[in-house]
Amino acid sequence: MKTSSLLIEQHEIGPMENFVYFVGDAHTKEVLVVDPAWEVDTLLKRAREKDLKIVGALISHHHHDHTNGISDLLEEKEIPVYVNKHDAEFIRTAPLSSLTALDHGAHIQVGDIDIELIHSPGHTPGSQCFKVNNNLISGDTLFINGCGRCDFPGGNAEQMYYTLTQKLMRLPDDVVLYPGHHYAASPTSTMGEQKQSNPYLRLAAQSLKDFLKLRMGK
Repeated sequence: MKTSSLLIEQHEIGPMENFVYFVGDAHTKEVLVVDPAWEVDTLLKRAREKDLKIVGALISHHHHDHTNGISDLLEEKEIPVYVNKHDAEFIRTAPLSSLTALDHGAHIQVGDIDIELIHSPGHTPGSQCFKVNNNLISGDTLFINGCGRCDFPGGNAEQMYYTLTQKLMRLPDDVVLYPGHHYAASPTSTMGEQKQSNPYLRLAAQSLKDFLKLRMGK
């Protein structure tokens, strides 16, 4: 039986405890960078040390702390930058010609690794998560024991509720969660653990009203 060649590397970087990821094929050494930000030179150094070839970037959402390294990355690499079509207009750190705007359900292939894009609005209109085999890289949509704020421009708590209940909570319990920030004691969790311990998921499972009261205080 052929073993998976999946590679996921989690790097905490920058002043806001961001997680930046390399995700791709350990056999071909091709990877995408998820949310290139802050110290791009450090990311490039780590890729060189492990002989990884960066072939693209995935953007979970347009906020500056997840996108401020795009321009530096593009200066070093001519690569596509994949963003959800609802957030593309807000990306200010890359020329439009470098952006590839995609929608929910799109797939990107890196070597033998398939990455599914899940549109997850709520934190921003075009927030998206990335499902890779039995793993979910969730950006600022879902944290360990938390979820993204919905009070920034473009945020929508009702959309977040439906993202959580109709998409993410339907994922199997053994899916491993990789969040966009290191806001918890552990850097990863599972969807099963989060369904039990995350207050936002627990209240979302009860009612929209309960979720809105916790997330927005009303």
